[in-house]
Amino acid sequence: MPHETSLLTLLAAGLVLAFALGTLAHRFKLSPLVGYLVAGVLVGPFTPGYEADTDLASQLGEIGVVLLMFGVGLHFSVADLKAVRKVALPWALLPIAFGSALGALVGRWLGWSWGTGVVFGLCLSVASTVVLLRALEDNRLLDTRRGKTAIGWLIVEDLVMVLVLVLLPPIGRALSADASAGLDLRALGEALGLTVLKLALFTGVIVVVGRRFVPWVLRKVAGTGSRELFTLAVLAIALGVAYVSSQWFGVSIALGAFFAGMLLNESELSHKAAADSLPMRDAFAVLFFVSVGMLFDPSILLRQPLPVLACVVVIMVGKPLAAWALVRALGHGNRIASTIAASVSQIGEFSFILAGLAVALKLMPGDARDLVLAGALISIVANPLVFAAVLRWQSGEVVVPAPEAGDGAGPALPTHGHGILVGYGRVGSQLAELLRARGMPLLAIDADADLVAKARADGIPAVRGNAAAANVLAELSPATATHALVAIPNAFEAGEIIARLRAANPAISILARAHSEAELWNLLDAGADAGVLAERELAYSMAEMVIAQDAGA
Repeated sequence: MPHETSLLTLLAAGLVLAFALGTLAHRFKLSPLVGYLVAGVLVGPFTPGYEADTDLASQLGEIGVVLLMFGVGLHFSVADLKAVRKVALPWALLPIAFGSALGALVGRWLGWSWGTGVVFGLCLSVASTVVLLRALEDNRLLDTRRGKTAIGWLIVEDLVMVLVLVLLPPIGRALSADASAGLDLRALGEALGLTVLKLALFTGVIVVVGRRFVPWVLRKVAGTGSRELFTLAVLAIALGVAYVSSQWFGVSIALGAFFAGMLLNESELSHKAAADSLPMRDAFAVLFFVSVGMLFDPSILLRQPLPVLACVVVIMVGKPLAAWALVRALGHGNRIASTIAASVSQIGEFSFILAGLAVALKLMPGDARDLVLAGALISIVANPLVFAAVLRWQSGEVVVPAPEAGDGAGPALPTHGHGILVGYGRVGSQLAELLRARGMPLLAIDADADLVAKARADGIPAVRGNAAAANVLAELSPATATHALVAIPNAFEAGEIIARLRAANPAISILARAHSEAELWNLLDAGADAGVLAERELAYSMAEMVIAQDAGA
């Protein structure tokens, strides 16, 4: 019988191309977002060859928006924002206003109305948190004071854009309704008032009901021991709150998803929720960027090179300079000011969401969205180069600096005669406790910020990052370490780390954990001196307990 394969074809073509081009972008030290967007361009209607179903891609992209915003809310921390409030609040609003004004001037130059220009300027004035986090991780700045300040700055920008997404539809309806007769300020005020009232009601329901109900549901589901049900519960909460917020309260699905993430962040199971939903969030986020790329007409680079250049100047020169000057005027050092300037010299996911909404509301023409996409592609590609130039300017050399003293790096890192502990999860933390009790100096590394913070709170020097990366491994001083204990559960990643450790120090003693015979042999082949098969050791321990009980009977 015949089958409808448009969805399957779109998923296959989009994900395969996104994987191939994302991998290629990563190899050239670019953000994978560039690869995802180019993949969308290749399967879109403006390039020859296969043309994907644009309407279907847009629907999948909507799910991607929900899960992207859910992820933002899931990692939103009021405590982190308070820590950098003296720099980020309310000063991050001023560069947004400056960038929006520059964008409005570009819009007027192109013949658009002031209203269209302001919306266009907003699209050019909000940086991508996804791109920033990647840049900070690559440059070992994530745990520094300036890195945290940059993150707080972008959190403020994200919150501003969330409010813009809430208020834009009533503004758009008022502008559309009164386009011929002039803007009715009373009608606009009533529309905004009704929107704010609905938002307040929605917020009240979320705070009063959601903060009690959602953590309770997660605890009950976690108690079943079913990973599938827990993951399903997380996704059901994300999509359910987003849908209900849209249908019942008239709030955008993006804001609903953001609040859903914040609700889960209130739960003690938020870390597990983030980890279990990550693969689904990543997959649909990729489809969102692919769907955005499908809307981009690359011919605009040839048809309107000067407007594209003007957008790039606003994104990469105008707003960063305003941010740098403002931070310096507030009395902060050049290192923080220049890091923030580099952080905001790109645009990403919020710009795409806002541009798509503005075009749908007929507040911007399609060409404006193409200019936003062109500016995003160019700025994302150039952002690593901007960070490299800023670091060179700050330090006078290309070498990436280690975390700065006083920036929350924890206890001083040992440089010789220490043991390297890779992974500070359930196994690693218990192993660290046993070894420290015997006087062994340790240096821990983990990619999870919460686990790194836990290690530092336990008095163990810790580095955040992936030990498989050469620049991260160098911070662990492997050449002068005596032992390496690889406690992460991913055997393939562990094998790569072991190989790098062995290459850095042939004499180091390396122990690792495994969950199968095949994994154990892989770790030994990579250079481990010995491996512990977790299930086998558990069986031995239980058997010894039974034998001891029988002997004592």
